[in-house]
Amino acid sequence: MDLKPALAAAAALSLAACGSTAATSSTDAEDNGPDVVVAFYPLEWASTQVMGDIGSVSTLTAPGVEPHDLELTPKQVASLADADLVIYLSDFQSAVDDAIEQSGATNVLDVAQYVDLLTPVEDHDHEADEHEEEATEDEHDHGDFDPHFWQDPTRMQKVVAAISDALAEVDAGNAGTFSANADAATAELSRIDDEFTTGLQNCAINEFITTHEAFGYLADRYDLTQIGISGISPDEEPSPARIAAIQEEATEHNITTIFFETLSSDAVASSIASDLGLKTAVLDPLEGVTEKSPGTDYPSIMRANLEALRTANGCS
Repeated sequence: MDLKPALAAAAALSLAACGSTAATSSTDAEDNGPDVVVAFYPLEWASTQVMGDIGSVSTLTAPGVEPHDLELTPKQVASLADADLVIYLSDFQSAVDDAIEQSGATNVLDVAQYVDLLTPVEDHDHEADEHEEEATEDEHDHGDFDPHFWQDPTRMQKVVAAISDALAEVDAGNAGTFSANADAATAELSRIDDEFTTGLQNCAINEFITTHEAFGYLADRYDLTQIGISGISPDEEPSPARIAAIQEEATEHNITTIFFETLSSDAVASSIASDLGLKTAVLDPLEGVTEKSPGTDYPSIMRANLEALRTANGCS
């Protein structure tokens, strides 16, 4: 008896069965929950907290990439049309704004609609005309608003609530889970806010100097004064007049520390600190998480920032 035809048939059936199993697994994965695409890290953290183990979250801004300067691949742009929900902050990353429009994505959540965005605080007393012109152009690029709302945990709570509501519309069957997860994230953000309020209540110094004006919301929330070497964009090069003004501010306010961040060069901060005999330390703007970050996620990095400020400003 020739067994070759029977063996061939059995092999074909085996391959078909394997193919059927793989297809089913893929479908099951897709049905597990919404496919969400977010623009940058704070929105990624908020989304993963609300979603838990339901669905998937992918971010357009990879770890270590400066979100202000993001450039997208054609594959990333195409992913927006396929996503169940796209979450972004308008007028922050022009590449994302353009990609959303080009892709024709329909389910889009712009968190700018849910947080009270601040206008940047300008230091006209010390800035040269050259720097003021650069700051004006930079603010225009960001829609004349400071985009770094996530430095205020209470504003993050509003974003968490908005994401929960948007996900409930996309996946009504899991609305209760999203709501419960959002409540847990909101409680954690309340704890962080309480820790900042208490930890920064009694400080010898109320001003802090940082390379990048990413902490305006933190300063506004906790009654501190941010003094930025550069403006809203970390790529803005400070003029010699601006550096001289920063040195004056540091002396006037008895500043002990010049803060720099993990995603951009510390050269300017180190130079100013060296000239004045001051320390340098990291104050992380939480625009992305890398191995150099002072924590592993939003809560731990926020708490690391709190301790850095308390140390530098002599808080009791």
